[in-house]
Amino acid sequence: MPLAVAPGVTHWPGYFDAGEQAALVAELREVARQAPFFTPRMPKTGKPFSVRMTNCGVLGWVSDEGGYRYQPNHPETGEPWPAMPSRLLQAWEELAGYPLPPQACLINFYEPTAKMGLHQDRDEEDFAAPVLSLSLGDTALFRIGGTVRGGKTVSLKLASGDALAFGGAARLAYHGIDRILAGSSSLLPQAGRINLTLRRVTKPRV
Repeated sequence: MPLAVAPGVTHWPGYFDAGEQAALVAELREVARQAPFFTPRMPKTGKPFSVRMTNCGVLGWVSDEGGYRYQPNHPETGEPWPAMPSRLLQAWEELAGYPLPPQACLINFYEPTAKMGLHQDRDEEDFAAPVLSLSLGDTALFRIGGTVRGGKTVSLKLASGDALAFGGAARLAYHGIDRILAGSSSLLPQAGRINLTLRRVTKPRV
């Protein structure tokens, strides 16, 4: 049953059941075999992120000294990103409320000590489409606020199998991961959390 977290922010606890979670992890292992995880770097400074990432879909999000951007190929192998698993496309159809399919699925792997500072998802052309976040593995303490840095924030726990979407008034909300609750899930043998973020990047062509 969907829960309204804030205007434009909806949480679906347990959206994926245990079997679906295990099947998705198996599919993501194949994605990572074709497009290995890499460590993104901050623009200008080159400081590494605390998460490792890869992508699937026609476009993938990358970050390095050149800036944040979407591109059709892996930054290290040069190969196109693998196709998005069909269950992810189905989740978008069921939850996003947007007529066009996602073009990018960013796959972040959080070690138990990893975190993600408050930031906006604003590298896309199309802000009419929501951002859909899917969680696998250890529970994360997620925080989301408004569209101005330093405003009031709301925190909630995102457990394995949960889905969360933010759009409309919350499409450019600042959000991040404060910490991972290590050992809260047995889904991933190595512990940690996988976060899948589905996005529509380009505007519809007229």
